[in-house]
Amino acid sequence: MEKHINPEVVIVGAGIGGSALATVLARAGIAVTLLEKSLVHVDHVRGEWLAPWGVAETQRLGLYETLLAAGGHHLGRHIGYGDDIDAATAESQLLDFNAFANAGFKPPLCMRHPDMCDLLNAEAIKSGAELLRGVTDLQVIAGAAPEVRFRHDGVDRKFTPRIVVGADGRNSVVRTQVGIDQHRDPTHHLMAGMLVDDTAGWPADLQTFGTEARVNFLAFPQSANRVRLYICYALDDKRRFAGADNQARFLDAFRLDTVPLSEHLANATPSGPCNSYGNEDTWTDVPYVPGVVLIGDAAGHNDPIIGQGLSISYRDVRVVRDLMLENRNWTPALFQPYADERRERMRRLRLTASTFSILSVEFGDHARDRRRKVHQQRLQGSFPDVAPVAFVGPEVLPAELFDESILDRLRAM
Repeated sequence: MEKHINPEVVIVGAGIGGSALATVLARAGIAVTLLEKSLVHVDHVRGEWLAPWGVAETQRLGLYETLLAAGGHHLGRHIGYGDDIDAATAESQLLDFNAFANAGFKPPLCMRHPDMCDLLNAEAIKSGAELLRGVTDLQVIAGAAPEVRFRHDGVDRKFTPRIVVGADGRNSVVRTQVGIDQHRDPTHHLMAGMLVDDTAGWPADLQTFGTEARVNFLAFPQSANRVRLYICYALDDKRRFAGADNQARFLDAFRLDTVPLSEHLANATPSGPCNSYGNEDTWTDVPYVPGVVLIGDAAGHNDPIIGQGLSISYRDVRVVRDLMLENRNWTPALFQPYADERRERMRRLRLTASTFSILSVEFGDHARDRRRKVHQQRLQGSFPDVAPVAFVGPEVLPAELFDESILDRLRAM
């Protein structure tokens, strides 16, 4: 690893976004140092499903083949099971991901989050970036000549890079220290996730999500024998997966009457923690100040119900990289196109996630009847369908679909 006495770019956060950006900038000959507080990447139950539009971003970044060679797992089909549709009808409406090839997209790609972080860390180092782990006492000072102060291996250090990138997640220290305002929706619902092994009876190419009783279930295979499972549930049911036996109760929630073969998920072996977190959207209108720019969750995250986190991060990396390589004068004005694109991108994703939340994580007879009505109206073309956004990205569908009135129509049903 090359030691940078005073790097051009300091990236705070060596997760997926930070490591990907470090890799592509280092490949372009830019001196980059990554600062990471953790010593080991662990399973915190984070995004592991990369949408087709996100896969396209990894291709543009030159990272796709690296992910694939390290075990990235493509899915082949989606079936939307649930208590608002019988299994035979759901299977007749199967979504074949290979059909996306006609639009230039590869199928969704799944990979364990810590493994992806480790892989990209190694790729960044291989490309010439420096990675410092176990960093504490971080202080970022914005300005035309930014400073980064921190402690590493018992030594106080200071960098004066040309620019600092905050890639340090939802609770970004960088964002707070440089005074970038974050907006936040109220939490809509709760979401629990767990990685499981011994799932050989579940088709390795099949993802599913749907609603039954009081859970919204999601399953995304990572191999022939491993699946990442999620359950979304109501705020008033917050103790559902709390306590020492939460893994067993989580698996029991996958004994689903409406999902054929779900017993292979319910009888699986836990391969990681069962963690719950709140689902909501956050965003920053202007994710930069002089000397500092934010990417990934640090700049705002989408409600995870539609699984866009990885795709958002890779898009951020690609846009910021392109701007930084096109013009090496990294003034705040350079990042205005990034701010404009991201603001509209996140608005569309917020609206899309809100429609999913209303339809999928509201429970009872009325909510089930609403799902049936919307499904029929979408088939007839009389209700706007923004669901494809979760696969092909927020800029592909017509702009007029992204109107807040769609949420009013849903709530009025």
